[in-house]
Amino acid sequence: MAEITPKPETTTGAGHGPVIALAHRLDDALRRVTEAMSSIGTVWFFALVILICAEVIAREFFLAPIRGVTELAAYSIVGATFLQLSNSLYSERMTRADFLLSIFGKWFPAGLAVLEVIISLIGLWAMIILTQAAWPKLVETYVEAEIVGIPGEFSFQVWPLRLLVVLGSAMTALAFFARALRRIGAVNAQHGKAGLVAVAVTLVALVSLWYAVFPAVMDAGLSNFAIGAMMLAVLFVVVLMGVHIGITMMLIGFLGLWLLKGRIAFGYSMLGLAGNEFLANYYFSAVPLFVLMGLLVAAADIGRETFAVASWLTRPIRGGLGIATVGANALFAAITGSSVASATVFAKVATPEMIRHGYNRKFSVGVVAGSSVLGMLIPPSLLLIVYGFLAEQSVGFLFTAAIIPGVILAMAMSGLIWFSATFRPETVFDTHPDAGDVEEFEGIGKAAMYLAPILGLIALVLGGIYGGLFTPTEGGAVGAAGALLYALARGRLPLGTLWRVMVETGQIATTVLFLILAANIFTIMLASSGFVQNISGIINGLNLNLFQFAVCYVLLLVILGMFLESVSIMLIIVPIALPTALALGGDAIWFGILTVIAVEIGLLTPPFGLSCYVVAATLRDMGVQLVDIFRGVMPFVLVMFLVTLLLIVFPVLGSVTLQ
Repeated sequence: MAEITPKPETTTGAGHGPVIALAHRLDDALRRVTEAMSSIGTVWFFALVILICAEVIAREFFLAPIRGVTELAAYSIVGATFLQLSNSLYSERMTRADFLLSIFGKWFPAGLAVLEVIISLIGLWAMIILTQAAWPKLVETYVEAEIVGIPGEFSFQVWPLRLLVVLGSAMTALAFFARALRRIGAVNAQHGKAGLVAVAVTLVALVSLWYAVFPAVMDAGLSNFAIGAMMLAVLFVVVLMGVHIGITMMLIGFLGLWLLKGRIAFGYSMLGLAGNEFLANYYFSAVPLFVLMGLLVAAADIGRETFAVASWLTRPIRGGLGIATVGANALFAAITGSSVASATVFAKVATPEMIRHGYNRKFSVGVVAGSSVLGMLIPPSLLLIVYGFLAEQSVGFLFTAAIIPGVILAMAMSGLIWFSATFRPETVFDTHPDAGDVEEFEGIGKAAMYLAPILGLIALVLGGIYGGLFTPTEGGAVGAAGALLYALARGRLPLGTLWRVMVETGQIATTVLFLILAANIFTIMLASSGFVQNISGIINGLNLNLFQFAVCYVLLLVILGMFLESVSIMLIIVPIALPTALALGGDAIWFGILTVIAVEIGLLTPPFGLSCYVVAATLRDMGVQLVDIFRGVMPFVLVMFLVTLLLIVFPVLGSVTLQ
């Protein structure tokens, strides 16, 4: 989930015909409505911080917990997510694997233009289905006046939140429709009538194929396992075509349930249940809260101050600025929980400094991108939160277990930098390194002042979680509040910046939560097909031991990481692989740490390599080439493989908790 807001799409060729004019008017109207809805959802997410912090203070200091906070937060996640869903499409936040599209577009630009129309129509179809599935739940809760809470103490009616699910789904369907019109307009503007004919022919061919193939598959008498395997294969093909990943998982899960039960009503029932109730879980509040905390920390310039202290401390060491980047990233990771946030901050802060002090460009960007992966391993970590949900494991235990592997990985990266700078200086420096003008501190007082914010937030969040004062979800709210108060006190958060942080929080959180929702539908389909159980049986039949299985699993995750982003990989693969790992004697906590590290390798490997793309986008003005980043990061990929192998050989390193 990239944390750099791309420029929104613009209507191409407005005024070149009635279709384009219609697209332009619809687009303008929808943008205004979706931005208003998104603003409400943005404020709603931010209000959760205030509400949860108030609950922690009232409970811990006044022994008077606020009733209904858990229920309010849980249902708020549903409402705020669907309010912002359509805007996430407009903002190009809805995740998809588009690297094959870029290659395809270079060779067949007309084909790419047609494919983009089809992708939009697939999204339209999926969101219409979700709207239809959500409508009966809205009617049911309204007619029955369903309430949540304890009558007489705290309760509220559910139907307004069900209404937001229907409204958000319908608005997202309209947004996909507007996107399709824009793409058709682009085809017309670039390729004329021939392009429009190509769109029409492709649509007719796909509809004909649907009516020919789906009934045939329905009547073929396939086993449940065959249906599950077929749907998984279709998932990967459609994702690689560039269809949005959440849309793909939701739609294929729905179609798979239809095939498995032989009736469409079952698919609608499961989709409506997931859309309305699955996200209504207090657990998921952690997603927007930790994202907000990370963005506030980045906006408050805490990363720059941390790097200044780290570079001062490491100035006598060969390759000290590179080691300082790793150390600062490790500290920064302990409060942001995001690799993309780390890559964004230190690309701006550390890269220019290293280049100015004689480090070569390739090494400098490699250090930044390579050490950014610490953000998803050292707690608190968004990926560990997602894994905790999938594996039904304690997030607190996962956070604890990640500390030792995180420290080992940071030390291994630092060792690599020192070794390269000492014995292979030509790979590190362009000129003789000069650390003489690294920012000096008068004694340790100023250095301590620079480090105080991040150390204070670490102590506040992790200390509170491990000390039993609050849960990991509440820790996200408390940490966000602490970062907000610090930034305001230092005058580093003008209202415009605060609003941008809040909007970006909503966009990122909505993207992740919608992926989780869609993955739930797909997981239900796989479970109903018996696919997971059969795969476990097949693997057990191969007589693999835990070591062999873990090595194959890591290699699979790395390969998938070359094409998909981290959360999507975990949502697809973990439900399939975890039962087998447990059957072979693996520990669920250790398996989570192993999964996160392996998935994070994918952030550094081409062609997807999200962290590398983030660094390239951040340093665009410096003329940094993506190929230099991928080359510079390869030694760090090797280090990550070695640490992963260490965890496989010594599982205890990834399973030390506070149990």
